[in-house]
Amino acid sequence: MTRGRTSVQVEEPGRVFREAWIAGVRKHYPGAPKPGYVTPWEDTPEWERESAAAVYEQVRQFIEVADGATTKLTREQKGRFVALCWIVQIFKHFASPKASYVADWSDMPEWHQETNSDIFEHIEQALVSTR
Repeated sequence: MTRGRTSVQVEEPGRVFREAWIAGVRKHYPGAPKPGYVTPWEDTPEWERESAAAVYEQVRQFIEVADGATTKLTREQKGRFVALCWIVQIFKHFASPKASYVADWSDMPEWHQETNSDIFEHIEQALVSTR
């Protein structure tokens, strides 16, 4: 666990991110997704839980400092932001990750791009609706 973060700080934001990921995979993945793509939160590895919480927080802060103006971004721009934040988490946890884990946006499969965009919009809608 990252120093200074309580389990509650990881649990809720990370769970929201993971549930949005799973929903996106189920919606956009062609055919049956790999089991690891839809692993429930309880069975998700600790590094991935921490990463999910970190990216959720980055997206949340981005939306908040923009005072909701992120609603004017395109779906692609939103998805690219999530993808870049996730790639940094991969580099944080793995010294030499597989190239596919840190692929640039243009090299990601469409289902992955769409899922990243869905994640951003899920977080955004929750935050904007509470304003």
